[in-house]
Amino acid sequence: MKITIGSDHAGFELKRLLIDHLRQCGNELTDVGTDSTEPVDYPDYAEAVGLSLLQGKSERGILICGSGVGASVAANKIPGIRAGLCHDLLLAEISRANNDSNVLVIGAMIVAPRLAERITDIWLGTAFTGGRHVRRLEQITALERGELSFPD
Repeated sequence: MKITIGSDHAGFELKRLLIDHLRQCGNELTDVGTDSTEPVDYPDYAEAVGLSLLQGKSERGILICGSGVGASVAANKIPGIRAGLCHDLLLAEISRANNDSNVLVIGAMIVAPRLAERITDIWLGTAFTGGRHVRRLEQITALERGELSFPD
């Protein structure tokens, strides 16, 4: 699978480990940075990963920051990106099966390296189940277009 991966400084070390793991599993990786533990801003990497997906350069994206929250918030501001913050195996499965997430976000200060590998494997291996969840994704797309329809 073609995957674009990015991190801020807090996620740099975990990103390096995940890149090795994902390559060993046969995936094709594009690393959009950062390349050190020098402080950087996570929205830049959320944008780079999101744009890679939207431009068709990759099939999925992975973002890593300290908690995962900031990168998740930033990525989800990009129309067409559905970033799932996953700190356990169940969330990894649900974010794909129910929400068709196309970006996995992991908090490097929250998730141990071995668990991050397992989360990533489950997330990559889980298919979107469709069905009733399609309607909800259509609603999310409408929200992105500014079409609010909450009943009065």
